[in-house]
Amino acid sequence: MRTATEFVAAHGAPARAVVERLGRAGARVVLVGADGALGDVVVPDVATGEAVCAAVPDLKLTEWDRDTTAAVTIGAEHRRRMAGPRARR
Repeated sequence: MRTATEFVAAHGAPARAVVERLGRAGARVVLVGADGALGDVVVPDVATGEAVCAAVPDLKLTEWDRDTTAAVTIGAEHRRRMAGPRARR
C-alpha cells in the first residue's frame, strides 16, 4: 500500500488503478498517475489489489476503458525499454 500511496503523491491525484490477475503469481495493480505516468505493484491476489485501491486516498479502481488508456502518457525512454534489446540496435 505504501508504494501506491507514494505513487499518487508523486504523480498527482486523482490516480487510476487497474487490477489484473497474473495466475499463480498473484495480481498486478497498474497505476496511472494524473500526469500520465505508469507504475505497478504486484500483490498476492486480486482481492488484495482491490483492497489496496480502496485504502489509498485519491486512487480510483477502474478498467482499461477509453478514459484510462487516454490518461497514459508513454515517453520515449519507456517505449525503448518496452521494445527490448533488438530495437535498441
